[in-house]
Amino acid sequence: MDPVRRRLKVPLGASLRVPLGASLKALLHAVLAFPLALVAAWLVLVGLLFGGLLSVTAFGPWLIAATVRGAVGTGAVQAALARRLLGVEVEPPVRPAADGLFGWRRAVLADRAGWRAVGWAFAAPVLAAPALMAVLVGYVYGLLYLLHPFLRHVNYLTVHDPDGSERHVSLRWFGVQMDSWPRWLAVVVVGALLLALAAPLVRLALLPYERVLRALLGPGAAELRIRTLEETRAQAVEDAAATLRRIERDLHDGTQVRLVGLGMHLTMIRELVAGGAEREQVLSVVETAQGNAKQAVADLRSLVKGIHPPVLDQGLDAALATLAADSPLEVAVRVEVGERPSPAIEAIAYFCTAELLANAAKHSGADTVEVEVAGGGGALSLVVRDDGCGGAVVGAGSGLTGLLGRIRAVDGTLECDSPAGGPTVVRVVLPFR
Repeated sequence: MDPVRRRLKVPLGASLRVPLGASLKALLHAVLAFPLALVAAWLVLVGLLFGGLLSVTAFGPWLIAATVRGAVGTGAVQAALARRLLGVEVEPPVRPAADGLFGWRRAVLADRAGWRAVGWAFAAPVLAAPALMAVLVGYVYGLLYLLHPFLRHVNYLTVHDPDGSERHVSLRWFGVQMDSWPRWLAVVVVGALLLALAAPLVRLALLPYERVLRALLGPGAAELRIRTLEETRAQAVEDAAATLRRIERDLHDGTQVRLVGLGMHLTMIRELVAGGAEREQVLSVVETAQGNAKQAVADLRSLVKGIHPPVLDQGLDAALATLAADSPLEVAVRVEVGERPSPAIEAIAYFCTAELLANAAKHSGADTVEVEVAGGGGALSLVVRDDGCGGAVVGAGSGLTGLLGRIRAVDGTLECDSPAGGPTVVRVVLPFR
């Protein structure tokens, strides 16, 4: 599951309004996809049949492997066509590495993605046929019915009656001739209605095609899981390295400088005392040394707080109450968690709340913020709602992007609902353990 979810509010009837460019692309895809899928299915079927018949020979496995690889290639062509005309993004699966010809054959025959491509080759004609039928009904018949008053004079069938007379019949519905006035007006109305509904009808017929295309030609669940783990591991390593660099920089530029200054002032105090300096001069240096010591302690506390806030030891409710007290906005906090989650989950919830409150204070123009935390069903839910101007977007360098590394590391999810004009609602769901 994608850890970032965006809720889009679609107005009523928006699904029936298809832009002209998208309609033409969907029409073109519906016309091209079926013959392409039919050819691919036929080639894969013939390859597998001959490969199976020749499996008793050394040539059979090679033919089967070539057929599977061909199914992957034709699937890639179909995916590229869907991406170009329908905007359907299909992430290519990871191809297995192989050494040598026999290694290549072994890898292809054992590749699950390749066999899913074979399954797609057989499913594609069935799934592409409804869209082609929608084109036929919506566009072709709609245009023919709309132009029926003109076509009935040139496209007709001559009927010879028993009395020897002849009639020209262009269209019959349920045995009723639709060529005379005002019957052909009903044909025109039906044609106009079919043309008006053709675009959404084609898009609706393409939905199963798109979904199965993503499922069979994209990476499998295990591959996605492995890829997510690799990304989160890399993100965790980068975050750890960045944290160490920040600690080193803070210690070097802040605390270390103040401690060096403290040592220098203590040396000055010793020299002044040994030299019999006046009391006021010694006290002045002592006050400066005390100020350096206090500031060094404050820097260390701030540094420790950035690593793991000590207030979290008192529980998540106390930690979030501290964040609310430090925020320049009016923050209402409600925490309803029975059993405490693991310390790592509490820390992630704390830092997510801190980042969301900081974003609200900097960018939203909000006056009040509500923070709700609830636990149940093995999950911890964090909802932060503000009354600002909205428009928050995950990505594009926003602060929400920084939360993803923490959330994805524990298989959490993030939902952002922030329409223009507000309010902004961000919901983070984390596993309890």
